[in-house]
Amino acid sequence: MHRRGFLRGLTAAGAIGLSGSRVRAQVGARPIRLVFNYSAGGAGDALSRIIAEKMRVGLDQPVIVENRTGADGRIGVQAVKNAPPDGSTLLITPIAPMAVFPHLFPVLGYDPFADFRPISQVARFDFGVAVGPKLPATSLSELVAWAKANPGGANFGAPAAGTLPHFFGVLFGRTAGIVKLVAYRGSAGAMTDLVAGQIPIVFTTTSDLLEMHRAGRVRILATSGKERSPFVLDVPTFREAGYEIEGTGWYGIFAPAQTPDDTVERLNKAIVAGMAATDLKEKLLALGLEPTGTGAAEFAAIQRASSDLWGPIVKGSGFKPDQP
Repeated sequence: MHRRGFLRGLTAAGAIGLSGSRVRAQVGARPIRLVFNYSAGGAGDALSRIIAEKMRVGLDQPVIVENRTGADGRIGVQAVKNAPPDGSTLLITPIAPMAVFPHLFPVLGYDPFADFRPISQVARFDFGVAVGPKLPATSLSELVAWAKANPGGANFGAPAAGTLPHFFGVLFGRTAGIVKLVAYRGSAGAMTDLVAGQIPIVFTTTSDLLEMHRAGRVRILATSGKERSPFVLDVPTFREAGYEIEGTGWYGIFAPAQTPDDTVERLNKAIVAGMAATDLKEKLLALGLEPTGTGAAEFAAIQRASSDLWGPIVKGSGFKPDQP
């Protein structure tokens, strides 16, 4: 996935069927195109194909995943914006293009609120902060104390500049005095340097930290969600550790703005029914994602709240991306 992609390097999951009653769609006999706006091979692509199969069975209609890459995910978003609003072309995307990019790019080529109808949030993920073996901290308070005593060395790594882990690190750094970002090309390089002691702290998705944490090679000190991560239930959230900050990422499905209400409702019912399947939950957890499956109105509120949350953080970071 690109430099703002999330949850990289996981293999695509196989197709799975939908148990229970089918929700018949009346959106046309031709296949539905489910546009994923990043490249194949990562967790987002795997998620797209799992959900496409659920929708195929639930709607009794072909659903084809199409990878439309480019411009940090914006090309795929623009393609769906310009598609006929009849339910035949949908967008599945992570949070950034639909809630964060408006605060980053002066020109997007689309309005994530005016040009789209939210259908359903399908998965979410959170972020973690981890320290390497050379750092003595075993809690956030100890990390802050160490950072304030060692301001010259209190740098943090993130998968890339302009990613949500970067921005969340900036948010925490305002309290902790950790202000110097070391940007990597993905989580793998950051984790290698963390284990080797070349960098003391890394912010990235919790799923990217799990393997090394469980092996005792790094220590996750906190996770960013409202509730504890299901992957590390023994690790507190930032709020539980005394820091009033939180932030999560998500994947969601959108349709072009003028899609009729009845089409949105039918699509949502099929997606929500598929998301409730036990086998889907197991597959998404294996990808480091928590399955959700919200109503359309609920997802619209989530999208707006995400934009309101991340906007000030992004602007406060001072980060300016290269355009386009």
